[in-house]
Amino acid sequence: MNGFITTLMQPRRLLIMSALTAAWCALWGNVSIANLASGLVLAGAVTSVGLANPANGSIRPIPLLHLLGVVAVDLVKSTFSVAHEILTPTDYTDESIIEVPLSREGREHLQLLVVAITLTPGTAVVDADPDEGLLYLHLLHNSRRAETVDHVHELTRLACEALPVRSSGVST
Repeated sequence: MNGFITTLMQPRRLLIMSALTAAWCALWGNVSIANLASGLVLAGAVTSVGLANPANGSIRPIPLLHLLGVVAVDLVKSTFSVAHEILTPTDYTDESIIEVPLSREGREHLQLLVVAITLTPGTAVVDADPDEGLLYLHLLHNSRRAETVDHVHELTRLACEALPVRSSGVST
């Protein structure tokens, strides 16, 4: 019993459980005793079965905040970019579809990257090949091709720093 309490009180686990409980309350839309209790039970279950275990993967709060900040800035830029395209009478778009390869480590964060990249100004993911690690992006402005590829690689790096995943030992 004493080992269980020690495991339960680890700072990293407490941080993860707090974040999961806060997310649970946010999903319900209010903080109540029932939501806090059920959120803690659910967070305890998730961390106990290893879904949030640092051996399987971990959360690094500072890099995660950096990633969220970059995505938030992208969302604001995207809103203004699309509004500009809609409100100006001249069509300045030069649309294209490009292929962007992801690193082996980046493939572990494919869903996160698809959402984050779609928020990038003038960009939308139209297809993804998880086996080959390829993303196919629609660009409103082909002149931003190199900048967009660099930004995708930056988002991939940030995602891998924020949410590292233990290597499976498989090489290509």
